[in-house]
Amino acid sequence: MPAVTRRAAVAALTFAACILGMHPAVAGDFGSSGDQKSKTSGDASGPTLESHVSFEVKGDSKPKDGGPITSTSVDWEPPACWYEPYWKAKDFKTYLEAQWSIYESVGGSPEGIADAKDRYKGGHPYKDFNADKNSDGMWWVAVKNPEMKDDPAAKACNRDPFWVNNGENPDVPQAIDTKTLAGLAYQRTKVPGTKISEAPAGKSTVNLPTWIWLDKATFKTVSVTASLPGTGLWATTTAKPVSLHLDPGTDDAQTSPASGECTINDDGSIGEPYAKGKAKETPPCGVTYLRSSGDGSYALKATLTWEISWKGAGGTAGDLPNGTFATTTQVPVQEIQSVNR
Repeated sequence: MPAVTRRAAVAALTFAACILGMHPAVAGDFGSSGDQKSKTSGDASGPTLESHVSFEVKGDSKPKDGGPITSTSVDWEPPACWYEPYWKAKDFKTYLEAQWSIYESVGGSPEGIADAKDRYKGGHPYKDFNADKNSDGMWWVAVKNPEMKDDPAAKACNRDPFWVNNGENPDVPQAIDTKTLAGLAYQRTKVPGTKISEAPAGKSTVNLPTWIWLDKATFKTVSVTASLPGTGLWATTTAKPVSLHLDPGTDDAQTSPASGECTINDDGSIGEPYAKGKAKETPPCGVTYLRSSGDGSYALKATLTWEISWKGAGGTAGDLPNGTFATTTQVPVQEIQSVNR
């Protein structure tokens, strides 16, 4: 097909997809490999479909000074692509036949349409798009994680659309399930910034401890539910703060405890607020600087670790790698000179 005619076909297909209430991002045809032969945008890795998965956040969806957590595991990453139920049989039929018709009306058709017609309409293996089973199942298709669409792993889902009867679980790697949904919810979990309280406020003093603490009200459990409407599939991922790690920003400092890991108290707080008269005591969570910062300051890094668990439809449940979120506080440290007389 000449380039101009082909571009006209793509434009017509995009318009047709819009008026049919479909996704115009799929304005192309599926060949025997599942790749899209012509499309309006994107690379040549295949069709890009918008997943029907929805998300619900409990807690602050836009935490001030916060953001997504970082997994502590280098071996784990959220799913880059998956297969999910997408079309009822008659909708899929309308969609593909509209593509074929428009291509043919402008004087030709891309390579692969004959194979697609044979596969979905001609009985090898499906007959008439399974339109007579419209209420008995759905067509499943590959979708990419929008957060990872350029990741090479997103190209792993290249299977042709396939039919699954209601109530059946497809024996297909990367078919969506509650664990997949849990991973997607994890990826969208945002936590508040780790804003520590410290005393003394302002400048710290060499060889005197700086007390650090987090009140229970400073941070709360965060949960995100991912669900696939109409399927009964859902999973809720919950992030719970469990510890605070202190990095003083210089080797000339000591942390309390020595590991720098301040664990959570029974009441949900971390550390202990400073009280008058405790200036020389060792805090349960804090830093003692051994050298002045001069005219500058030390970058005190406070990293909060969040424990991640999930539960989902059908009594499914599990754990995901812990996540972390760090913030940095500039701490000027002064040295008080004393004169003995």
